[in-house]
Amino acid sequence: MIFFKLTLSLFLLSIVFTSNAQDKKFKIHTIAFYNLENLFDTINNPLKLDEYSPILELKTNRVAAYQQKIENMAQVVSEIGKDVTKNTPAIIGVCEVENRNVLEDLVNNAALIEKDYGIIHYDSPDSRGIDVALLYQKSLFTPIHSNTYELKIYDDQTRERITTRDQLLVSGKLEDDLIYIIVNHWPSRRGGEARSRPKRIAAAKLNKHIVDSLQAEDPYAKIVVMGDLNDNPNNASLKDALKTKRKRKKVNSKGLYNPFENFFREGLGTTAYRDNWSLFDQIIISKPLLEKEYSSFRYYKAGIFNKNYLITSSGKYKGYPFRSWSNGGFSNGYSDHFPVYIYVIKEVPSSQLRISTENRN
Repeated sequence: MIFFKLTLSLFLLSIVFTSNAQDKKFKIHTIAFYNLENLFDTINNPLKLDEYSPILELKTNRVAAYQQKIENMAQVVSEIGKDVTKNTPAIIGVCEVENRNVLEDLVNNAALIEKDYGIIHYDSPDSRGIDVALLYQKSLFTPIHSNTYELKIYDDQTRERITTRDQLLVSGKLEDDLIYIIVNHWPSRRGGEARSRPKRIAAAKLNKHIVDSLQAEDPYAKIVVMGDLNDNPNNASLKDALKTKRKRKKVNSKGLYNPFENFFREGLGTTAYRDNWSLFDQIIISKPLLEKEYSSFRYYKAGIFNKNYLITSSGKYKGYPFRSWSNGGFSNGYSDHFPVYIYVIKEVPSSQLRISTENRN
């Protein structure tokens, strides 16, 4: 892997990287994922069980709580990766959103509106009405096609169908590079990890089916799998069903690399429960994004966005993610999950650099 030193100059919403061996210029973008923790509106949908959402359980000040929740979510999205790219994420997958309306309120918030985010969202069959979605800067990413895949799972005892979130597939061009994004929110651990495990393995197998289909059509497909998987990177759903690898050199031509497995081995997480950290939120990438030839976008590094203001500062849950909803009310927090992200970089041809320099002069 080539290691780069960041400089301060900005070019086409990118950072300039300089290697020790030779000067090269690179564009950089952030691709992120964020569980927005029950981003519901204040209207009761009679077709969904949204009356059990935290905001509808509030007795007063629902509108004020909703507006502040949107404000808080927009603040976080606007800052993911910004320290490096000087820009908000080019692409960000989200989950635990009720409908398109809340997403429109989010992207039209003052912190994000100038970025002109597009929205890709489908209503899922989830009984509570929570969905996944993809947001993208229209100036950087151009969607080509999108569709959803239904996850068919059943209750172990009654054999009744369990409605859950669809898996969202979006193909499009990040600038001129074709990439595929799969946004996930796998079944929860309700009822216990062991009992609920088959549901997440089923979700992983559906994911693998999508990946295999893309690679059958294009063996060099650049695929980004993201989501709240409700499993850690070392669980069977990831290691056995999706067949992810921790080490880049172990990834074969159609394999998947999970940079978050190393974070998990180091004791890091994105959500906490009963004093234990889990790293349920992950971004996984296919082999073509790992190549060392940078004429198109390649993976650079990954991270967990866990700034201090996103961490509970006192009380019983000190050190946990600062969640929005607790003790039956709105806490003015953010989410019970930290966002995750990766950077992708691409070398800027010298001809473009000359044109840019001439334009500046």
